[in-house]
Amino acid sequence: MTKRNLGWRSAILLLATLTYSALSVAENRIDTQRPDAPELAAYGTYDIGVKTLHLVNPKQIDMLQLDASKPKPSSLPTYDRPLTVEVWYPASENAKGETALKAFIRDGKTQVALHGKAMRDASPIEADTPFPLVLVSHGYPGNRFLLSHLAENIASKGYVVVSIDHTDSTYRTQAAFASTLVNRPVDQQFVLDKVAALSNDVDSFLYKLVNADNTALIGYSMGGYGALITAGASVTEMAVNSPQSAPFATLKRHQAGYHASVDSRLKTVIAFAPWGMNYYMFSPETLSTVSVPMMLVAGSQDDVSGYENGVRAIWQGMQNTERALLTYENANHNAGAVMPAPEESFYFNDALGFNVSGHYIDAVWDNVRMNNIAQHFVTAWLGKYLKEDTSMQDYLNLVPHANEGVWAMDEKGMAKDSHTYWKGFQKRTAKGLSFEYLAPYFLSHAITP
Repeated sequence: MTKRNLGWRSAILLLATLTYSALSVAENRIDTQRPDAPELAAYGTYDIGVKTLHLVNPKQIDMLQLDASKPKPSSLPTYDRPLTVEVWYPASENAKGETALKAFIRDGKTQVALHGKAMRDASPIEADTPFPLVLVSHGYPGNRFLLSHLAENIASKGYVVVSIDHTDSTYRTQAAFASTLVNRPVDQQFVLDKVAALSNDVDSFLYKLVNADNTALIGYSMGGYGALITAGASVTEMAVNSPQSAPFATLKRHQAGYHASVDSRLKTVIAFAPWGMNYYMFSPETLSTVSVPMMLVAGSQDDVSGYENGVRAIWQGMQNTERALLTYENANHNAGAVMPAPEESFYFNDALGFNVSGHYIDAVWDNVRMNNIAQHFVTAWLGKYLKEDTSMQDYLNLVPHANEGVWAMDEKGMAKDSHTYWKGFQKRTAKGLSFEYLAPYFLSHAITP
């Protein structure tokens, strides 16, 4: 064989090796838009920046130092509670920065790159009017990147989004569940207060960028549990006194008559698969004090938070506020909220006892499809309640069950009177979903002359 042939063979081998290596490197995208994505899922007009902030909430109850098997201490131990947050925000047009987020996955050991559009430490836009604030609270366990697909998407539409790493609840800090029960609403309220302070701090990049007086809270699973309390719900007496609950009645702070009234800066809540109703943490009575509009999102086969006895029961129980329920038929606990599974999670972890990807994926629905639908409805809901955009109501006035919607367009593409298909969805794409609405009890039972 000639040297020339050997050279060609070596070149082909090298090319094949490089090609394989390039293909084997995971590109975990959080910004994917499927061709069948509903209209409002599309990214907005703003470039996006992202920054990390390290906050500390002083003198909080140190739940990890409490032992229910021992006598109650004369005073509860406290510590300065660290909270890392990720902030997505509208960036200046000429901003530049790294677009990969470094995040740990469910095993708590593997760090991966999540690729999106947000630029690390990009210069914020100089806005004439500050943007509404959206807080994001993950599940147990989780981290501040679990809903990054949603955070980045809505930031592009003119919001400042602050996602919290809840200490003792992340993949790397997972500890006593009692800490999550007690601290979740406290963390949410503290971060709201802190962002409000930073918005008035001339040394902060958030100065005049964010309007904390116009805030929404998005919570997933345990984040949804916390969001219910932050929005005015109370935990039950049974939850306070249960042996499986937080020790020494430390959960009492979230009972009616103990926890503070709803912060007037909180205008609405979106809760994905909020946990607790199926474990008697809430009741119709303790939910009746929720006072802000709320959209709940759930899978009809949720085996963690429950559906009929869980999320749907919460939706029905909040009788004194207007609320909607978006349901993914046959989806489980991850419906809509969780980002697509990073490729590095596709393995069985002996210590956990399951394939790590199972923390993210759904057996029936594609993650990106669920995410796009969530982005669409969250955009409409926030547009209505934070931006007072009346046009968003058209995306929420829907026949309850998508499968019953009728597509009826004339030759010019104009809707006929019989057209009832979900607005924003392409033909044949609004399937397997329901969107139901309940008015406050006092309105639905109002006596008309």
